[in-house]
Amino acid sequence: MVRFGIIGYGYMGHVHQKNLEQTEGAQLTAVCDINPKELEDVPGGVAACTDAGELLARNDVDVVIIAANNNQHKLLVTQAARAGKDIICEKPVAMSVAELDEMICVVKECGVRFTVHQQRRYDKDFRTIKKVYDSQTLGNVYTIQTSLYGFNGYMHDWHVKKSEGGGMLYDWGVHLLDQMLWMVGSRVKSVYACLKNVINEEVDDYFNITLSFENGVMAQLELGTYYLTDHPGWFSRHWFMGGDKGTVYSDGMNPVGKIVTTSSLRTHSPERTAAMNYGPTRSFGPAPEGLLVTSPLPDVDCDHLDYFRNYLKAYQGKEDFIIRIPEVRRVLALMEAVRESAATGKSVEFE
Repeated sequence: MVRFGIIGYGYMGHVHQKNLEQTEGAQLTAVCDINPKELEDVPGGVAACTDAGELLARNDVDVVIIAANNNQHKLLVTQAARAGKDIICEKPVAMSVAELDEMICVVKECGVRFTVHQQRRYDKDFRTIKKVYDSQTLGNVYTIQTSLYGFNGYMHDWHVKKSEGGGMLYDWGVHLLDQMLWMVGSRVKSVYACLKNVINEEVDDYFNITLSFENGVMAQLELGTYYLTDHPGWFSRHWFMGGDKGTVYSDGMNPVGKIVTTSSLRTHSPERTAAMNYGPTRSFGPAPEGLLVTSPLPDVDCDHLDYFRNYLKAYQGKEDFIIRIPEVRRVLALMEAVRESAATGKSVEFE
């Protein structure tokens, strides 16, 4: 049995508590939060602390999950490492690459295990698209588009404060970039980005990021918290991927979509084409009946508990941690390039 303590018992701290309760081989023994109100619903048999040092001094805590505000991660990771605890830190693990490098030095010096909770590698919609990408069903993929839209500009509590590490690039941007880098598996040549404060004064609530990969893939990631629509059946999460042999689209976290190929693959454009009854266009008119062939999205069996299942197996030396610190560092470096591009209005060379 691996015994866990949680520092930061707000929203994500409670999520971790519920996940640990459902994970065989894991036991929650202590939680900590500086706000006593957050500790009012601590489960029976679990110690409640208002000071991180008190939790870190306990002998019944093997692994510490750090779920405090983003700007507190560096200090808490350092304290946990020096207390000899293995560490899972919430994302973003640090506010900058420089902060992470300092944390890595301390972790190595103390000889503890260190990884990051980027559980959205187990999102079903992402894993579905990744399975299509890996299968090469679409041929040579040239474009990948992913978007996430919310409403009313809603951002909660400390996430609207710049000093606390708020903003959507730090929040969801970490996940979207990590998913894209892990799936494509190629060097990023350049990044071009736009960050906006649409209705939030201090922090970004919109971004649009274009990544140019060495293998020829162009990826676009868009997120907005102020998208209003009355369209029935509208989903907040979208994927589109195009290759030279087909495309795939997916809507929603529990993906709804199709793989689309053709019964007659065109390898080049003819010199002359017939006009179609769709206004003055021939390239973008409706496809003739029977030309397009659709197939269902592949089945994918995964959930966020798989993160902790992997962690326990890796803790026991049976497999590798799915989230590796060099990958986390690469995402942070890419986020810094995103901010540079957005500030300068220019494309930034990356790798």
